[in-house]
Amino acid sequence: MNGLPDLPCYLNGEYTAVSRAKVSVMDRGFVFGDGVYEVLPVYRGRLFRFDAHMARLARSLAAVRIANPMTIPAWREVATQLIAKHAQFMGASAQNLDQLLYLQVTRGVALRDHAMLPGLTPTVFMMANAMPAVPAEQRSAGVACVTAGDFRWEKAHIKSTSLQGAVFARQIAVDAGAVEVVMFRRGFLSEASASNVWVVRQGRVLGPPRDNLVLEGIRYGLIEALCAEAGIPFELRRIARDEVLAADELLLSSATKEVLAVTRLDGRPVGAGVPGPVYARLYQGYQQAKIQPDPTMDARNG
Repeated sequence: MNGLPDLPCYLNGEYTAVSRAKVSVMDRGFVFGDGVYEVLPVYRGRLFRFDAHMARLARSLAAVRIANPMTIPAWREVATQLIAKHAQFMGASAQNLDQLLYLQVTRGVALRDHAMLPGLTPTVFMMANAMPAVPAEQRSAGVACVTAGDFRWEKAHIKSTSLQGAVFARQIAVDAGAVEVVMFRRGFLSEASASNVWVVRQGRVLGPPRDNLVLEGIRYGLIEALCAEAGIPFELRRIARDEVLAADELLLSSATKEVLAVTRLDGRPVGAGVPGPVYARLYQGYQQAKIQPDPTMDARNG
């Protein structure tokens, strides 16, 4: 009726389809964007780095003063149910399907007032969808990005549903025919519109520090672990724009991109203009991490 598919979702304690899910127009997520979210990859029926996602969700909720409405086992149960329901919807086995779970918690429903009203019941939403694949050409040749100043708010560490700034940032890349926009704040690298950015110089992987100016992607810890396994030096620090422009390699990481090589920046080649050796090692390590068992999930599933 409204053009939406009948993808399975969870809303405030009930499983339904996105075409039938309804929230109040007075929900603060709708009126103010007053909420937080997470995006969880699922590889062949297995939640990927679930505990890290739950930890970041808890940090975001605490930062915006919303009590976590569910326990970690309850979140896992809903996620597990949606993985199975989405696989059934797709006519496939969950073990043969890569999926993406989106979850959102808003402050709840109230008359419009900017203040953080106490005592509201949070709105809880989760949906499942197919994992979009990175095109083979982008994998083999790398992608183009452009640069821009980081004009967003200075609480980027909160995974907020208020994404107008990210929408504008991403559109800069779209208008330029690029995949992402690499942003700088006061002359130093911050992140991309929907990705973390990594600089490779002289065999060392560099990333911005964990602070309020960058959303700490789940891949922050993973990239560090993959570097340690591969014997690649890893460092988090302020990275000047000139260092980014002179990078031997430039990488993006996110739930859907995993790790992806940037081979052109502002129309100029990055390094040799092709995906480099550090990217190749990290990508290979990432693929191995995807198939490693998650002990918490294995214990739950008996």
